[in-house]
Amino acid sequence: MRFDILTLFPELFDSYLEQGLLKRAIQNQLVEVQRWNFRDWATDKHASVDDRPYGGGPGMLIGCDTVYQCVEHVQQVVPEPGKLIMLTPQGKTLNQKLAQELSQERQLTLLCGRYEGFDERIRIGLEPMEISAGDFITNGGEVPAMLIIETVIRLIPGVLGDESSAKYDSFSESGLLEYPQYTRPQNFRGMEVPEVLLSGNHQEIARWRHEQSLQRTRERRNDLLTESESNST
Repeated sequence: MRFDILTLFPELFDSYLEQGLLKRAIQNQLVEVQRWNFRDWATDKHASVDDRPYGGGPGMLIGCDTVYQCVEHVQQVVPEPGKLIMLTPQGKTLNQKLAQELSQERQLTLLCGRYEGFDERIRIGLEPMEISAGDFITNGGEVPAMLIIETVIRLIPGVLGDESSAKYDSFSESGLLEYPQYTRPQNFRGMEVPEVLLSGNHQEIARWRHEQSLQRTRERRNDLLTESESNST
């Protein structure tokens, strides 16, 4: 799967691309990540990409021309143009279901805003899918773009060492929060690993884990339990 990141700060991804699962996925050619700087399409000597909003108001807006040219260039050079995504707090909230939908694409182009955001004509003319990382504001779209990459690559076959890992994550197939997990030592400061996990009875372990997922979801995110029950009917 290929990700094309369109941003004013491509260097923010330097360290991110060199870590953990993502680095191995890139090395194994399961994932490709390309970065593009809007300023490369600017025409003035200051490489300007922003300007003051009409009607007044605080801050600056990223203008149309450089963004359109950047997007059009990427769409021409990628082997198979996929979905264009604008990271914006006004978009659809990123969740596991949406991540699963995005993982079916072969390519995602991620538009990362800054300042006060994008000129509205970028949304109108390019018609991107609008996605929000949550009900909060970040300094730009770069961190939300990383969140999309993080959630999506886990669903790409071969990226995780154990393909069943994603299946049991919180919000995954069951729609429930993940059950509690333990590792060695068996006793830590008086806290014991539940006996059922030591029994070797896989049927009982599966039953216990499902019960724990239900209990944890009921206590912490009862709204998810309601959605899960609705989806199963």
